[in-house]
Amino acid sequence: MGHRVTFIPGDGTGPEIAEATKRVLDATGVDFEWDVQEAGVDIMETAGTPLPDSVIESIRDTTVAIKGPITTPVGHGFRSVNVALRKALDLYACVRPCKSYEGVRSKYEDIDLVIVRENTEDLYAGIEFEKDTPENLAIIEKIIELDPSARGTIKPHAGISIKPISVEGTQRVVRYAFDYARENGRSKVTAVHKANIMKYTDGLWLAVATEVAKEYPDIEFEERIVDNMCMQLVQKPELYDVIVLPNLYGDILSDLGAGLVGGLGVAPGANIGAHAALFEPTHGSAPKYAGQNKVNPLAMMLSGVMMLRHLKEIDAADRMEGAIAELVREGKSVTYDMKPNRDDPTAVGTSEVADALIEKLQVTA
Repeated sequence: MGHRVTFIPGDGTGPEIAEATKRVLDATGVDFEWDVQEAGVDIMETAGTPLPDSVIESIRDTTVAIKGPITTPVGHGFRSVNVALRKALDLYACVRPCKSYEGVRSKYEDIDLVIVRENTEDLYAGIEFEKDTPENLAIIEKIIELDPSARGTIKPHAGISIKPISVEGTQRVVRYAFDYARENGRSKVTAVHKANIMKYTDGLWLAVATEVAKEYPDIEFEERIVDNMCMQLVQKPELYDVIVLPNLYGDILSDLGAGLVGGLGVAPGANIGAHAALFEPTHGSAPKYAGQNKVNPLAMMLSGVMMLRHLKEIDAADRMEGAIAELVREGKSVTYDMKPNRDDPTAVGTSEVADALIEKLQVTA
């Protein structure tokens, strides 16, 4: 029997890159049983929600999913489907490798680091109170009652967000980072924080990470303040290996890491929990390009490589990543954004990238 995997095409350009990725995954020779589930803005009208219960039920059943990008409205509309999936399935660790591939334009070479981001707590927990609402005013009143010095800090018409960071949440994601380092032959874990300012949240994060590190004497451990970490990654990224961060910092630094290796077009991602794993590209849905067979599918394909490794299909993962690396190195059958000149008429479409990779995989089969 093949691997049962939930397949979520997404919206915008998602269905195009998802279909291209599925074709390449099938071409590895691994036997998949795909359970196709729809989510995103395209089904809002018919389903009444961008995330039907059937999607979550499918992932709970298969325990593995791969997803195309899904649009998140900015400042209005529904909350992020991506965040909702992570919360519903308790996908507590977001894993984003940042790896250089020859042929991808970048100011850096030989980058190979991994961002491990806590996925369920921090400011992204979604505990917010809109300005001037009764709930907001009650929260402000209670805060000032508990800490009178806040009276001059919280302005009358302030929105409020709550930043929970727990011992339990920190322990499990930091342990995941150390376990990942061990399993993948990596030698160092760096915990990132702002404990010098936020002593009871980031301070807790740092204290717990330091204790967990004692359980892994074979792995080097260090800590960095988040603003310094940003500078360090720009100046000397070669010094870092596995980086573990709270939710917000992890979101920001994973994009920084993608920038080091050429951008979001080659930035895969995975969301890991105790009972399920969801693989997806880091980039958004780019709806203005939908249906044009134009966008770069490599980030989702590299997410597929991560999924193969999760499924212990190591040979297939190595062959698929090798085919992608060769494709990029050659620079022929790549989309416009991967060309030195974005107007290069030799650029191919999304589907043609899949065709070229399938041809390479057939040679190595």
